[in-house]
Amino acid sequence: MRWLLTRVLAGLAAVAVVLVGSAALLGYQFTGEPAPWASSQGADAAWVGSWEDTDALDALLATGGVDTLYVYAGAVGADGGVEREPGTGDLLSWLAAEYPDVRALAWLRHVTEGSSLIRDRFDEEARAALAVGAAEVAADGFAGLHLEIRPVTVNDPSVPELMGMVREELGEDAVFSVQAQHVELVPGGRVPSFVAGGEEKYWSAGYLDRVTEDADEVVLPGVGAGMPMDVLYGGFMVRQVTEGVAALADRGEVAVRFGLPTHTSGKWGPVEDTESVATALTGIRLGMTRVEPPEGMTLGVALYVADEADREDLTAYTAGWLLS
Repeated sequence: MRWLLTRVLAGLAAVAVVLVGSAALLGYQFTGEPAPWASSQGADAAWVGSWEDTDALDALLATGGVDTLYVYAGAVGADGGVEREPGTGDLLSWLAAEYPDVRALAWLRHVTEGSSLIRDRFDEEARAALAVGAAEVAADGFAGLHLEIRPVTVNDPSVPELMGMVREELGEDAVFSVQAQHVELVPGGRVPSFVAGGEEKYWSAGYLDRVTEDADEVVLPGVGAGMPMDVLYGGFMVRQVTEGVAALADRGEVAVRFGLPTHTSGKWGPVEDTESVATALTGIRLGMTRVEPPEGMTLGVALYVADEADREDLTAYTAGWLLS
């Protein structure tokens, strides 16, 4: 019993050391001044969860910074089946009339609790069903697909395989966007998080590259970071940029976006007091300043979610990113 207690305490101590070290790293990262060039490249995006009232979306699109929308088009079941969201055609018609240069991708979502080290997220039949179903939804008036599946452990080979199947069904002309999980802050840093939370919060750099190999666009979420202080959240966003760009540096033509926390209802993800648009943007700009994005890589942000963004969020976006 004493031997077991000693091992458990040693394991907890190791986790504590990793957490303290990570906090110190994040605090240090969120220092300095962003370079003037580290700002909008005119290729931002936003998730749209509801379109009964387009006022908030209209205000965002009027800024001219957003050229892509991830329009919620359905939920993905464990069997790979897609339950379509009704009424997306109304938003597509509104976009065509008001903002014809803004493209819409069908946002399909599979979000559950827990991830396994030994069980695939989707079995073979489910992967086949989802690949076909996703392509059918994307072809229904959309410019392509934005796929969100989480949580997924880095031990899961089914999801990278699924992405290749989806790409094949979509064809080369459709845009394929993949929403990733947070990239681990330091190599091996995902392990204590998995042990503490019972599910995979972070992906390794290698797994991020594998899952998104067939994607045209990659989105790293900027929400749900779980940081206890805003300075740590800012440092977290710096690391998402530097680690994400490094992981995808050999990809050539790819757009990489980083999420901004504009959601307020909790419907789409946890609302955390330490997360703000202003802090996220400062972190993203600092991260851009410290890396050299390879030729062909486009960096941008994505607002999560546009229909819940208020005036304060839009002011922070235009002042802190569009620099206007």
